[in-house]
Amino acid sequence: MTQSIINTGKVLHQVVLGNLQGVTEGYFDKQPEGFNNTIRWNVGHMIYWMDKYSTLSFGSPSAIPDSYETLFNSGTKPLDWTFAPPSKEELVEILAAQLSRLSELTPEMLGEKLSTSHVLGPFQFNTAGELFNFALIHEAIHLGTISSQLKVLSR
Repeated sequence: MTQSIINTGKVLHQVVLGNLQGVTEGYFDKQPEGFNNTIRWNVGHMIYWMDKYSTLSFGSPSAIPDSYETLFNSGTKPLDWTFAPPSKEELVEILAAQLSRLSELTPEMLGEKLSTSHVLGPFQFNTAGELFNFALIHEAIHLGTISSQLKVLSR
């Protein structure tokens, strides 16, 4: 079962990368009516949290610039940015690097107990696999948001 979670993570990341290939840089910063953020923010937010969840789950060091926390953490928004965000190219490169790291995961790693349970609202995660699985759900939610934003922007 844990191998299927790893495979799902790789497929999901490939879908995200595939969907972004056709998005022009100009669409990355347009905030469609009814949305709180832009495509660039959603992509950066997915990267930021996958990196954070990987650190929490597997103890891996962060592989993203420190500025991503300021730009893409929960509660942030492009209107508050005081410096230039990363380009589409940089975001895609980091997503591709994250995909490579997903290929290094093993079922045994997912079975490891977290040093401290991770509590998120009413949810409590006790193993690396539980938290990683939540990270995939989170990424899929933001992929859906990006898809909806693209539909609105292409009208």
